[in-house]
Amino acid sequence: MTNRKVRYAVLGLGNIAQVAVLPAFAHARENSELVALISSDEQKLRTLAERYDVKLTGSYADLDRILASGSIDALYVATPNTEHRRAVERAAHAGVHVLCEKPLAATAADCRSMLTSANEANIKLMTAYRLHFEQANLRAVERLRRGEIGELRIFSSVFSHRVREGNIRTRADLGGGALFDLGVYCVNAARYLFQDEPIEVTAFRVQGESTGADEMTSVILGFPADRVAQFTVSQGAAPVSEFRIIGTKGDLRLDAAYGYHEASEELLTIAGKTKTTTTVPHDQFAAELSYFSKCILQDLEPEPSAEEGLADVQILESIVQSAALGRKLALTPIQRAQRPNAELEMRKPPTRPIEPVNAPSPSK
Repeated sequence: MTNRKVRYAVLGLGNIAQVAVLPAFAHARENSELVALISSDEQKLRTLAERYDVKLTGSYADLDRILASGSIDALYVATPNTEHRRAVERAAHAGVHVLCEKPLAATAADCRSMLTSANEANIKLMTAYRLHFEQANLRAVERLRRGEIGELRIFSSVFSHRVREGNIRTRADLGGGALFDLGVYCVNAARYLFQDEPIEVTAFRVQGESTGADEMTSVILGFPADRVAQFTVSQGAAPVSEFRIIGTKGDLRLDAAYGYHEASEELLTIAGKTKTTTTVPHDQFAAELSYFSKCILQDLEPEPSAEEGLADVQILESIVQSAALGRKLALTPIQRAQRPNAELEMRKPPTRPIEPVNAPSPSK
């Protein structure tokens, strides 16, 4: 590539795109540029194109035209989970790189098809795991690697909020539900904190009364070396976002572990003494944009890769199956050579509050 900046189109202008992704380009301007917006909501397109000085816009029906325009290098996919595969494969056909929101897709089969398309087209495909660049989570990874709390034994997490009625997160037909929206964070965190892959799963789910999507899911994952990860996610409970990992010498708890607009607080307890560390908010979306652009410009393999996204979706599918069958299932893990580490940490200034257009917060 001869240009110094990667030119992005953002596909899907829902709440996360408006309050986090679009503002992040201001903090990733060293190598990333927002040049196109794609939505079927005309009011969103008009207002946001003016707000961000974007000239190239279109509806979902215009996606192929915009991909083939020669005006963009990368596509940020922020559509419902069931639409990820379609967007990625169309971008691959046009030779356009893709940064895709998590979960990578609604099924493992879709993920594998997306990987095949990306490999055949020789494009970069990255799963948008912003926490792989976030200070508090990476500090936890490094503490555990150094053995500060001894041998790791237990991971425990709760991630919950109350979702508005009618939000896409409540729609099973769009890949919604607590597990795929929130549980993917817990699965991913357990994997990068243990630096390993689970080998068995037991799960229990509570279905929404009318949506078909899970309102709550509780999971136990067995890891090698007799380690256990347990988490519960809910779309109908008070907001909580935390994990705790316990070793043979102490434990580490992170409050506001999975958020992006609030400060997080780490409590490290060793030999009965607790040290508290607060991490101020920073722009995690700008970090992942800057990193992905670097991968494109320098021809590097992204971490988190598309295979990282597949590993999680494969586990999520087994969780659904375990809950449906009412018994423990053995897992066939995808062994990963890449893991998040301190070298990925990138601190960007926090974004200002944004008033979204026709895209209210999913939480009540």
